[in-house]
Amino acid sequence: MKKTLLMATLLMSGAGMMSAQTAITPKVLSQLASQEQTAADVAIRNAMAQTSLSVLATDISTLKGVTRSEFSYQVNTKGITNQKQSGRCWLFTGLNVLRSQAINKHNLPKLELSQVYLFFFDQLEKSNLFLQGVIDTADKPFDDRFVDWLFCNPLSDGGTFTGVADLVEKYGVVPKEAMPETYSSNNTSQIASQMKWQLRDYGMQLRKLAAAGSQKKQLEAEKVKMLGNIYHMLTLAYGVPPTEFRWEFRTASGSLVSDKTYTPKEFYKELWGDYNLNEQTILVMNDPSREYGKVYRIQYDRHTYDGHDWVYLNLPMEQIKPIAIEMIKNNEAMYISCDVGKFLNRSLGTCDMNNFDYKSLLGVDLTMDKRERILTHASGSSHAMTLIAVDVDAATKAPLRWMVENSWGKESGFNGNLIMTDEWFDEYMFRFVFDKKYVPAEILKLTKQEPILLPSWDPMFAVEE
Repeated sequence: MKKTLLMATLLMSGAGMMSAQTAITPKVLSQLASQEQTAADVAIRNAMAQTSLSVLATDISTLKGVTRSEFSYQVNTKGITNQKQSGRCWLFTGLNVLRSQAINKHNLPKLELSQVYLFFFDQLEKSNLFLQGVIDTADKPFDDRFVDWLFCNPLSDGGTFTGVADLVEKYGVVPKEAMPETYSSNNTSQIASQMKWQLRDYGMQLRKLAAAGSQKKQLEAEKVKMLGNIYHMLTLAYGVPPTEFRWEFRTASGSLVSDKTYTPKEFYKELWGDYNLNEQTILVMNDPSREYGKVYRIQYDRHTYDGHDWVYLNLPMEQIKPIAIEMIKNNEAMYISCDVGKFLNRSLGTCDMNNFDYKSLLGVDLTMDKRERILTHASGSSHAMTLIAVDVDAATKAPLRWMVENSWGKESGFNGNLIMTDEWFDEYMFRFVFDKKYVPAEILKLTKQEPILLPSWDPMFAVEE
């Protein structure tokens, strides 16, 4: 018996109408268990006892995989990165966008920037952000919503593009060989757990000192001592960040351009000039649960205390896609994030609404649209990647497929990339970072409005991991 038919039977049953039921009684349980078990049900149950749900639900028509790997427009990129067992997709993606710019600008044979270098400072800055937040709210009760949120979220290895921009501006960048990955940077959970425990302990100490009469300057002096211990922990886990390093700068043809010692900021200046990520980009969201054409700011959604909250312009997809296509046409990779786990065939590297047929397998249907999925926490931005290709219909110029460079290693997906149908793109793509020079003037004007403030615990605060 189909689920819908069962519900109708229960609703119409005289003695136990569902509208009058507040609990599962023996009578209701009997009605629920009265479903007819078909031979197909038995076969499915036996299969599910030994096989993963995603394998059983895979639509065989999608198993042909990627039958066409050519795209109408594709950005020149070199090398697939691997974040391994860490939540640093936001950082890998931001640095992958930068390296694509440098490779194309300077005709470099290859380049990978040190992710752990900026991650070191990200964790230090977030520790300061938490401790200073504790000091700033020391006069509030512990059950205050924001205080509770602070202690729930003292530290994270996830983040957003705004964090990348602020960290790069403040600390510069270094090539990977100047500060290589460590076990802890590739596997962040254990050291992160210890640091969060320590930060919560420090937070309680600061609140006790405040309650005992310590003034804000005294608390901040104590905070600096605490950060000294946090810094030491970070050096043990991730190494000591270089203040200068030697780097040989050669073009793809082998011509030597420079071989000298750089500071991290000098290195950024050498390869990217005056390109300021905060000033020359805008962050765009496709969130149908909120009004389009408005700017939103999420309170305390930043990586550094002296940095920027995450501010975004909410736009419909029909305004977003032309900008994305124009950037790709001009060989410009861009930062995006999406709900990557939905309808993803990891082995084939495809995101397709038809990858899995759960309706035929389980006899249920998913009816929520994108707006409803956001409101019910069923979907949200969870993973950042680099958008690098689009395939458009020759006649209509409408996009058909998109490709992103992922950070799960070259053996993952389609040669380290993921290919998305345009239908999937509409349903599960959320965040975009555009260079302002590709954004129409009428859209740029919208960014001048006063942002609508959203609380730190807003559903769309969720960081990319």
